Amino acid sequence: MRLYKVLSLVLVLIVSFSFSQDEQKQGKTNTNKFKQLYDEFATPNMFRTASGAPGPMYYQQQANYKMDIELDEENTRLFGFEAITYTNNSPDNLNYLWVQLDQNMRAKDSKRPLISTTAVRGAQGVSSFTNSFLKERFDGGFNVQEVNDANGNPLSILINFTMMRVELPKPLLSGETFTFSIKWWYNINNIVVDRGRSGYEEFEDGNRAFLIAQFYPRMAVYSDVEGWQHSQFWGRDEFALPFGDFEVNITVPEDHILEATGKLKNREIVFSKTMLKRFEKAKKSYDKPVYIVTEEEAVQNSKKTSKNKKTWKFFAKNVRDFAFATSRKYIWDMMAVKIGDKDVMAVSVYPEEGNPMWSEWSTKAVASTLKSYSRMTFDYPYHKAISANAANLGMEYPMICFNRGRPRADGTYTDRTKFRLISLVVHEVGHNFFPMIVNSDERQWTWMDEGLNTFLQYVAEQDFGEWYPEALTLGYKKYPSRRGDPKNIIPYMGGDQDFIMPIMTKGLNTYQFGSNAYAKPATALNILRETVMGRELFDYAFKEYANRWKFKHPTPEDFFRTMEDASALDLDWYWRGWFYTTDWVDIGVKDVKTYYVSSKPNAYAKEYAEQFQMQLKDLPPMVYLVEDSSDEFNAEMKKGNLLDKSKPLNDYIKENFTKAEQKILKQPKYFYTVTFEKPGGLVMPIIVEYTYSDGEKKRKTYPAQIWRHNDIEVSRAIASEKEIVSIKVDPEQETADIDESNNSWPKEDKQSKFDTFKNKAKN
Repeated sequence: MRLYKVLSLVLVLIVSFSFSQDEQKQGKTNTNKFKQLYDEFATPNMFRTASGAPGPMYYQQQANYKMDIELDEENTRLFGFEAITYTNNSPDNLNYLWVQLDQNMRAKDSKRPLISTTAVRGAQGVSSFTNSFLKERFDGGFNVQEVNDANGNPLSILINFTMMRVELPKPLLSGETFTFSIKWWYNINNIVVDRGRSGYEEFEDGNRAFLIAQFYPRMAVYSDVEGWQHSQFWGRDEFALPFGDFEVNITVPEDHILEATGKLKNREIVFSKTMLKRFEKAKKSYDKPVYIVTEEEAVQNSKKTSKNKKTWKFFAKNVRDFAFATSRKYIWDMMAVKIGDKDVMAVSVYPEEGNPMWSEWSTKAVASTLKSYSRMTFDYPYHKAISANAANLGMEYPMICFNRGRPRADGTYTDRTKFRLISLVVHEVGHNFFPMIVNSDERQWTWMDEGLNTFLQYVAEQDFGEWYPEALTLGYKKYPSRRGDPKNIIPYMGGDQDFIMPIMTKGLNTYQFGSNAYAKPATALNILRETVMGRELFDYAFKEYANRWKFKHPTPEDFFRTMEDASALDLDWYWRGWFYTTDWVDIGVKDVKTYYVSSKPNAYAKEYAEQFQMQLKDLPPMVYLVEDSSDEFNAEMKKGNLLDKSKPLNDYIKENFTKAEQKILKQPKYFYTVTFEKPGGLVMPIIVEYTYSDGEKKRKTYPAQIWRHNDIEVSRAIASEKEIVSIKVDPEQETADIDESNNSWPKEDKQSKFDTFKNKAKN
């Protein structure tokens, strides 16, 4: 008998024996986990293709702004006049335009406070009690004074909470443009007292820092997906905005330092000669920041107040938004970063209250982020990225972000405070890529900017730890990322299902917003990269998505489809489990059966012969295996029919193989059926570490598709030359398995990480 025939027969018999009894006990089968996402996805069309790329008829609208802005520092008011030129690139004719008035969330008659449940508590902090019951609501809504066409003629408007409808004199046809202007003002909120995403902070010396965003009426998005995106702004879900060019003149007190989105067009006017020289030096400094304004100068500057005004002029091309930060208290430093074939300026502005921590870490974190994100996506296209210090903010806009984090009053700070600052800078600067350039709809799909960005934040933080090892004090082996590591999501994944919603839920309507929109999608992508796809496939596909959709408006389907299109992997099972359900991971070892070779036909062989109406003597050459500790095993032991484990197949091989064939054959001595169970709903690969009697360890990963026919338990037959002494599922905690108590054979008597977390919480 030829070698391949014998081996095939032996394999069939071993596998058949291993699964014969299991097949009868499989129970419920469920293939729904591997069902394609056709029901969930929109039908591909000429705007968005089945591959996840923009289609031949993809379009997006253009909104260009010319603005004159003036800050009234004394009365904390902002005045503005803007002219908007709107281009209708859609195939549709538009009868009206929708403009976002985000500051109206702070209007005195805002319904925002009414959508939250409240109750009187038995004990309440003085500040909280005052804000809840005694204080009159701050009025920070837009005061829209005029809306006119290009000829100065008034336009009819209707304001519905945070949206304003502008009626057009005639329909705006496809390909046409329309220019109109808005004159407005509003009271700026105190971000320490009234919170918010922008506003001012007042310091003990009476000076203020203004971090200004969402400060102008902004065009809403009109797209092929849902027409006008005019979902109201309730404070949580962020923004959907079209791209455009911005010409912005900002008038502030003469002694203010100001940074903003865009290129500064009148630097020679607003900079002193000393500042200009330092700026030129900073453009050539790649290893450390150069001060444009030193701490000593900022301290002196904050001691006097000028009544004179100065205008800073900026131009930004192809950005979706504009923001700025200004104060007389600002220290200002910057350094150059090589990105591709050009230099980008990494910039920080901060008051003396931020030092020494900010001067040490902020600009370095900006620079590091630009390098990491550019490696993972595309070269950062803008000429600068700014980190501006804020009392309690973490917010992002094109080229500029606001970041909280300060040392103690005496200048000292803990590792925790340092890492929080670095992580926040990385996260907010990273938002330049998602969603400022890869321009997803934040109002609808929070995870597409926060989740993707938190995933890249994890990658960039690990890079930072490698590039700046001096940051890893107190024995840290790597950067202590808070989100992204699979084990960190276990408490959330295994939590109360009454307070968990799928990632594919509008952010405003989710429980545990940070875990749902930030941590879970970041962890899902990290596991996808490290465990399911591998870095090479994932990184290529992720970069393809980023490049396909930079300066465009992608949807979740565009992301899912592109990741599959560029990797040749069907990942519908992964998207469904992680993004469309609240299932969790729990995979364990249910049972391990050991088999030995017998020299005599066993009960299975007799059943096999009867099934085919054959005599035992007429069966083809067979290998007989009996399960350890079974009745048959004990009977075979007494009869002496079990072969010596040191050479179980010797006699059989001598009889059935040529000498040449015998030389290349392995002779397994141990045979096992390992049954894995899946109490958790999430389908995942089974990562297994086998430990042998000589101490050797071998890792094996069974793809997720092993669960395709049975969603409850699956088995593997194993033939080994060495005895297996232990089996461990997910030994490196790669899959966010919430219960490790069933991960080992023999079973380890130890508490799962989730139970440990619960007990800590109780205490």
